[in-house]
Amino acid sequence: MTKDQKVVAIQEIKDLLQDAKVVYVADLEGLNAAKSSDFRRQAFKQNIKVKVVKNTLLQKAMEQMEGVDYSEMFPTFKGNSAILISETANAPAKLIQGFRKKEEKPALKSAYLQETFYVGDNNLDALANIKSREEMIGEIIGLLQSPIQRVVSALQNKPETVEAKAEEAAPAVEEAPATETPETPAAEGEAPAAE
Repeated sequence: MTKDQKVVAIQEIKDLLQDAKVVYVADLEGLNAAKSSDFRRQAFKQNIKVKVVKNTLLQKAMEQMEGVDYSEMFPTFKGNSAILISETANAPAKLIQGFRKKEEKPALKSAYLQETFYVGDNNLDALANIKSREEMIGEIIGLLQSPIQRVVSALQNKPETVEAKAEEAAPAVEEAPATETPETPAAEGEAPAAE
């Protein structure tokens, strides 16, 4: 690879990393062409960008990035490396986890997401269980809507409840004069006795 080609490759990696909030580095070594193609196809369906890179070029690109110090990830850049870029924090981890149900690889080398570094394949389960931004927003909205929905439901059911009580009271009023008619003379009869 010539120096010019390296400069272009570093710039391509920097372009990928520029606005990335979620960066995974994985080891795809050992996957044959068909399995590698299947992995990339599944990644594409989940909007995950996958790029196999040279470790030295990846490190140089990350060193040139402003805003994030990726140096904690550098010791993991050995062997075959691929970067996975996603908008969803747990999507690459779930992809790797799902693919490993059938295969031994890919293995997680390191990851950067939510301003935190994760180093080592032992963090894969924790990363897969991280809730995405959309999932957290959905839960918050659900929690906020729950009391509001109860109030709205109560307000919507209130007219029905009032009507039901009015209907129950109306027959009771009609029945009351029929049963009280015989009692009324007795009550009037008792009143003079008390005087």
